[in-house]
Amino acid sequence: MRAPPLLPEETLYRVIRFGRFNGISELVVAGVFGLICAASKDVPGAAIGVLVAGAGVLELHGVGLLRHGDKRGVSWLIGSQLYLLVIVLAYIGYRSQHLDLESVRMVLSSEQRETIAAAGIEETEFLRIIANISNAIFGVITLLYQGGMALYYHRRRAPIETALEMDQVDEADDA
Repeated sequence: MRAPPLLPEETLYRVIRFGRFNGISELVVAGVFGLICAASKDVPGAAIGVLVAGAGVLELHGVGLLRHGDKRGVSWLIGSQLYLLVIVLAYIGYRSQHLDLESVRMVLSSEQRETIAAAGIEETEFLRIIANISNAIFGVITLLYQGGMALYYHRRRAPIETALEMDQVDEADDA
């Protein structure tokens, strides 16, 4: 037996709470990584940190609109997820074209180098394959998570709009 659907007010409350948490998390994590990249003079990394932090700001703006009874907030929440998806995928594409294999090569131990050589693969080619696989995995995870978040917000649009309309009716009745 399935549980009954949530009341529109509860859906609105949960979306606001989750959107706030997600937006603040994006803002803080991206801001910290952006600062770390800026300190190490990694300009592309710092720029991506700022752009991703911007996605958090967009999401928080959507939450603020919903708190003030504006149904456009849902569009801002969905848009923030799609914006973040595009930014991360663009960054993955950039990093795939500008691989820094030397920094990874310095971390390899002699045992790892022997294992790579025993496999009959050139070390540079092995590192390139690992970097591309890592980028592909990160891209798929991002697509699933951000796409899932956009879908989560989209599917809650109707109950949220109902809750906001009911709140406006209640305010009109109180006046």
